[in-house]
Amino acid sequence: MENLPINIPDKLGKFSERWTPKIIARMNDYHFKLVKIRGEFVWHDHPDTDEVFLVLGGQMVVHFRDRDVTIRENEMFVVPRGVEHKTSAREECRAMIVELAGTVNTGTAGGDMTAPADEWI
Repeated sequence: MENLPINIPDKLGKFSERWTPKIIARMNDYHFKLVKIRGEFVWHDHPDTDEVFLVLGGQMVVHFRDRDVTIRENEMFVVPRGVEHKTSAREECRAMIVELAGTVNTGTAGGDMTAPADEWI
């Protein structure tokens, strides 16, 4: 496998669907994924992994049962494993997610918003 730089804007330009993370790299047991979000996601948790959000464009909110955290462009936030949360964005937000390989976007909740956990772009 060739080891070349990954152009993030180029990768973001290759898809338009929202709430469907696309893998762009793997490091050890972790995937780096790009996602576009707008609207509200579902309440869920990830019992086996923390989840990192790095906002590349726009802003998003991570909702917890007791508070909300706004993440703006060029900011990063870690959701600890096992903590129930949901994400939302009023306008389209582009973000990178870093999490354990094989992590399903809807965690233990499942449902209609579940995306393939192994889709590369």
